[in-house]
Amino acid sequence: MKIIETGFKGLIVIKPNIFTDIRGYFFESFNQVAAQDAGISFVPVQDNESKSVKGVIRGLHYQLNPFPQAKLIRVVTGKIFDVALDIRKYSLTFGKWFGIELDSENKDQLLIPHGFAHGFSVLSEIAVIQYKCDNVYNSQYERGINVNDPSLDIYWKLGSTVPVISEKDIAQPLLKDAEINF
Repeated sequence: MKIIETGFKGLIVIKPNIFTDIRGYFFESFNQVAAQDAGISFVPVQDNESKSVKGVIRGLHYQLNPFPQAKLIRVVTGKIFDVALDIRKYSLTFGKWFGIELDSENKDQLLIPHGFAHGFSVLSEIAVIQYKCDNVYNSQYERGINVNDPSLDIYWKLGSTVPVISEKDIAQPLLKDAEINF
């Protein structure tokens, strides 16, 4: 695997080694030993999967301490624009976001550390996203930031597609009003 730094401390892109032949392909979507050898301290304890249609925006989600979740994101089917927002108050990149297109063809993955809010928009007709988390879901510590926060100015790459956003996500506070303890 190849590790690519993003300019945000701890936020990395992982390019897996993909082996193809006439039968199709094979790759390791996660290998704990290889991750440790690459200096990645990430031990997943929960796998999640979501399916969404074109135009869906999910996010920007995170969990407060003491139940933060680092996430390893990959696309099983389709294409998304994945966004990680730094909400670590003392970080040099606080309030800035990183975005990357992830798809089922190149199989790149994004490792999002604690202290980031996460969201994505669906660019293909359907997208199936799988993500590993290093902590279990805890609804009492779940929080979010509004995906349309004008101070963030996130361009979700949907063009003329009308965004589909849940009522819960659209009701999330702006970054300046969000509860953050990182």
